[in-house]
Amino acid sequence: MYQYTNTDQTLVDERVAQFRRQTEQYLKGELSEDHYRALRLRNGVYIQTHAPLLRVAGPYGLLNSKQVRMLAHIARTYDKSYCHFTTRQNIQFNWPKLEQIPDILAELASVQMHSIQTSGNCMRNTTSDHLAGVCVDEIEDPRPYCEIIRQWTTLHPEFDYLPRKFKIAVSGALHDRAATQFHDVGLHLVKNAEGVVGFKVIVGGGLGRTPIIGQVIKPYLEKKHLLSYLEAVLRIYNLYGRRDNKYKARIKILVKESSLAKFSALVEKEWLLLKDNNELSAERIEAMCAQFIMPAYDGRAAEDQSFAEHQSTNQAFATWVKHNTADHKVSGYRAAFVSLKAPDSPPGDMTDEQLDAVADLADTYSFGEIRATHRQNLILADIKQADLFPLWQKLLELKLATPNIGTATDMICCPGLDFCSLANAGSIGIAKEINEALDDMDYIHDIGDLKINMSGCMNGCAHQSVGHIGILGVDKKGSEWYQLTLGGSSENNAAIGERLGPAVAKDQVTKAVVTILDVYIKQRQEEESFLDMVNRVGITPFKEQVYATH
Repeated sequence: MYQYTNTDQTLVDERVAQFRRQTEQYLKGELSEDHYRALRLRNGVYIQTHAPLLRVAGPYGLLNSKQVRMLAHIARTYDKSYCHFTTRQNIQFNWPKLEQIPDILAELASVQMHSIQTSGNCMRNTTSDHLAGVCVDEIEDPRPYCEIIRQWTTLHPEFDYLPRKFKIAVSGALHDRAATQFHDVGLHLVKNAEGVVGFKVIVGGGLGRTPIIGQVIKPYLEKKHLLSYLEAVLRIYNLYGRRDNKYKARIKILVKESSLAKFSALVEKEWLLLKDNNELSAERIEAMCAQFIMPAYDGRAAEDQSFAEHQSTNQAFATWVKHNTADHKVSGYRAAFVSLKAPDSPPGDMTDEQLDAVADLADTYSFGEIRATHRQNLILADIKQADLFPLWQKLLELKLATPNIGTATDMICCPGLDFCSLANAGSIGIAKEINEALDDMDYIHDIGDLKINMSGCMNGCAHQSVGHIGILGVDKKGSEWYQLTLGGSSENNAAIGERLGPAVAKDQVTKAVVTILDVYIKQRQEEESFLDMVNRVGITPFKEQVYATH
């Protein structure tokens, strides 16, 4: 895991001091609301319905136990004893006092954390595959390149005020677990015909009110040109991106309206001016890769027999292993998901006690490392098979072992009307209702891979457009209604969900979801996934049944 240099630490400390002065000036009336707004957004501070919201960066989802304990401390000391993990691998506090936020940032800086550029029209937190470095389908670990990009994007003077926010995701595996096709720029580590690893570059993806699948602008880019090519893309966006309409200001609109061919030609022309003077040296890449060396794995871990014995004698443990662990590239190890989707808890939330406990578990079982996923869960990525049973027992006590990763109850859900000033409808309550209904269904695990995403407004923070089942809250004359979509995907087979029909009333959402799943169970072919069935039959069978019951 990357460790700050003196330069990194100085930058973060000075940023805290700067924002402290700005906040003090604002609270004294020396800075206007408009002036302070731009400053606070660059430091991750939103003003929500009930209180400020502080968004903390989780660089490419990677945290250590000391940092997680700091999150627990902040939750206890400055918030209401919990925090929230987002779909962009960040952490949010929903109840800090504005005058105390500089103190929070100072405490975060003491453990190499910050909130710089987690909001505002700038380059946001770079995200990546939550199984990076351990997954069996990996071409190369993307995290060193994520860190190089993080350093390059942080307080970049040329791109501090872009037309709109800009997000980069990096994947190093055959399976895209980072939703790269729905980012402003998506990067895939790939091999060329000679077997040399470089980057496939995707541009113009995005979600929100205008979801668009990104397009390949560069099938293969040499590693040494990574930063110069990104700079060329950003320059063209900065020059030509619309600033007169925030709904049309994202790069996805620029690429769509100008065409990929024209946008690519502009980038190539700009890149010619940059490529020879801003190369990423092999030495820098090598030095960064050295920051992400593999832990000291136990070479005899695969010899343990207790793991198989526990699975054969304890069905609950076997179910958890099946759904909440993933294959590991090192024999005798597995990656274990920490489910933040217990039926009676808001998706993505963790209490201070849970945070402290997971930090302890990471130290005991996973080399002190914790990762945040894109579906609002955590991962302990390096667990010996022999340690999975005691780990599971402890997660059970913490209500963090719900065996639902990748199932219908592993929902992505935004805060909705409960917190967000932009929301049109509630989300958390609907999620709880759906969870309770599905928890009573004895075939929930039989349904298999199913992603339900629910957002309370068109901004789509919960990525409803790419959910296998998407749920979008809308306002109808002061009442909460919900539009349903089917068939979305943010993985290799990227797709935007198709709208099922008219929005349904709030009290009918859960019934509609249950009906959709019932249609799937009755009409699927043998071992056919939900998404495969939607792609095969379309939405008509689901539409007929959902609206027949209204």
